[in-house]
Amino acid sequence: MTQDMELAFERRGTGSPLVLLHGIGHHWQAWLPVLDRLAAERDVIAVDFPGFGVSPPLPSGTPYTAESLADAIETFFGVLGLREPHVAGNSLGGYVALELAARAAVRSATALSPAGFWNRSELAYARTLLRIARAAARDLSPEQALAHAENPLIRGISLSLLVAHPTRLSPEAQLAALQALKDASGFDETLASFAGLMPPAPPKVPVTIAWGEHDRLLLRRQAVRAARWSGHRVKLLKGCGHVPMTDDPELVARVLLEASA
Repeated sequence: MTQDMELAFERRGTGSPLVLLHGIGHHWQAWLPVLDRLAAERDVIAVDFPGFGVSPPLPSGTPYTAESLADAIETFFGVLGLREPHVAGNSLGGYVALELAARAAVRSATALSPAGFWNRSELAYARTLLRIARAAARDLSPEQALAHAENPLIRGISLSLLVAHPTRLSPEAQLAALQALKDASGFDETLASFAGLMPPAPPKVPVTIAWGEHDRLLLRRQAVRAARWSGHRVKLLKGCGHVPMTDDPELVARVLLEASA
């Protein structure tokens, strides 16, 4: 297990604990559009992975893999005194949620467009796009980033990989996400580890998998493999992209609440 770490997190609400995990290069704020909806019925904890957002990196010598990130989150449960909470994740976070379900470390797991169900060409495609996005973020000056965020046409183009409705993400949220992508110390090593990422072991607790209808990063056909792995039909998030929380907050919140009931 990864040693205790002071991970950055936001906690709201009361009820059964529900831990939220973001995707590669993102931060806990990805969940802001649904946070208060969930907090009305759950004790919600949105956390930054080690080496992402403002959480510190993994200890020296610890490799960045989905498994080591799952170790860190499982340790985080203990730090907060959470005993088998519900967990939900998007993309990389979705994979980690399913890995925790395979360990029986959670009560239930919900995965939104989880990583790991790709074939070789789909993996190469996703890794290439993520590398390009990271390089573009690091090349932009603060002035250029602000100009792009305030230009509706450029915003639409730059966000189309991740969301189906770019106008529903505020310029402020876009700038914050861009900074998170730019600063993520764990990004490159985590992305490299995707080359060996296979679906987790079979889940030992209830799992729910949902996929964005218009996911342009992890293509929707990967949901077929995820359904075969889980033994359950995958829910389709209509009108949503890869990061569905801003596309349809009501729908995403409903899926997460039903899955963690």
